Amino acid sequence: MSIWTRIIKAIEALAKGESLSDVFDKLKAPPERSIAFTIAVIALGAKMAKADGYVTPREVKAFRQVFRIPTGEESNAARVFNLARQDVTGYELYAKRISSMFGQGHQTLIDLLEGLFHIATADNDYHPNEDKFLSTVGSIFGLKDAQFKAIRARCVPNMEPDPYTVLGVKLNDDFEKIRGAWRDLVRTYHPDRMIARGLPEEAINLAEKRIIQINKAYEIIKKDFV
Repeated sequence: MSIWTRIIKAIEALAKGESLSDVFDKLKAPPERSIAFTIAVIALGAKMAKADGYVTPREVKAFRQVFRIPTGEESNAARVFNLARQDVTGYELYAKRISSMFGQGHQTLIDLLEGLFHIATADNDYHPNEDKFLSTVGSIFGLKDAQFKAIRARCVPNMEPDPYTVLGVKLNDDFEKIRGAWRDLVRTYHPDRMIARGLPEEAINLAEKRIIQINKAYEIIKKDFV
């Protein structure tokens, strides 16, 4: 049974009236947890699509970048997205359930939020309603305001990213602290660590993009101390 078939079964259970809590309670342990993660991204992505009123081809393409959909599974992935979009459950409930599964502030939740940012910014139009949506999700996930702003600085192309914000450090921090923050982020986004956190392999390709941004920010800051 493919992962998409299992995901569809879980989404269909919601459509038939099974509670969101019951569905997610069945998906707490690996490998089921990766299915829950995928459902959460799809469901939150579908809800976010309503934030700016329409879904663009670029957003669909971005979704496929986050999830490398195997040949022959495209229709299943589309079905999951449409089922989630039609579900009457509010996005806050999806966010709360996935947050309770991993625990507030867990790195997997940050990975998920960054995946949503990637989809939201795919059309080069970061809508205020999308920002409100993602800010609310970030708050439910237990992220501090500074953490959310750092992620937004890394992910939103039309925002001039402040390198200190990207690394989550302060202007007056000493270089050793900055270097430590950089090393921690590089380790955090290493593909092996992301897989160990329970993310599906389809989502790992975002790590390379994040590491490039993190390294660039570090190189800019390092010049100030040379």
